Amino acid sequence: MEQKDTKGTLHPLTLVMHDTVRIFSELGFSVATGPELEDEWHNFDALNVPAGHPAREMQDTFWVRGQAGKLLRTHTSPVQIRYMEQHDISKGPVAIICPGKVFRNEATDATHEMQFHQTEGLLVGEGISLSHLKGVLLEFFKRFVGEDAEIRLRPSFFPFVEPGLEIDVKIKGKWVEVLGAGLVNPKVLQAVGYDPEKVSGFAFGMGIDRLATMRFGIPDVRLYYQGDARLNQF
Repeated sequence: MEQKDTKGTLHPLTLVMHDTVRIFSELGFSVATGPELEDEWHNFDALNVPAGHPAREMQDTFWVRGQAGKLLRTHTSPVQIRYMEQHDISKGPVAIICPGKVFRNEATDATHEMQFHQTEGLLVGEGISLSHLKGVLLEFFKRFVGEDAEIRLRPSFFPFVEPGLEIDVKIKGKWVEVLGAGLVNPKVLQAVGYDPEKVSGFAFGMGIDRLATMRFGIPDVRLYYQGDARLNQF
């Protein structure tokens, strides 16, 4: 029997992840990865989120039974910490993006899942400011959404950046909250051995699932993880 040719397709999350990595690579960022099974120091403490900090309540965590201090990472920020620990900032700036899967013990609904994907970014060097952050993100969204893309910055709080910002993107005439960002908190720089008097930086984090929803109009994030081949039509 003659076998018909079949054509494989990539999952919508994979398509968006690849596109995000491509754009930031064109902007001069390198890709950094790290373990999904993390330790408390890299996931929380080094990011200015010590035990008992209220911000931990925002990231209800899957701890590993029988392994003290081990958890499924709640964001890809620990990749930034690991990279900076290994990078001598005197030899040049840090410019990385950190794509990958993360996990939070959340009740699932149309906009929340216990596993999802992020791309976080980090730029550390001499004289880095919010102007650099705004310029990079605006250029990213112009390439991702279209040349008419607009962004706006709103004050917010994240313990690992100061000041902290929420970034909205204007899509089809409506403002949509897409990511959090800010200047790297000096305590985070000190945790990896950097001198905040000499260098500064910005960091941001965006959900790949949310970007995919923006692009493809998929109404429920749970559909990404149910293995339905009909989702792979893009």
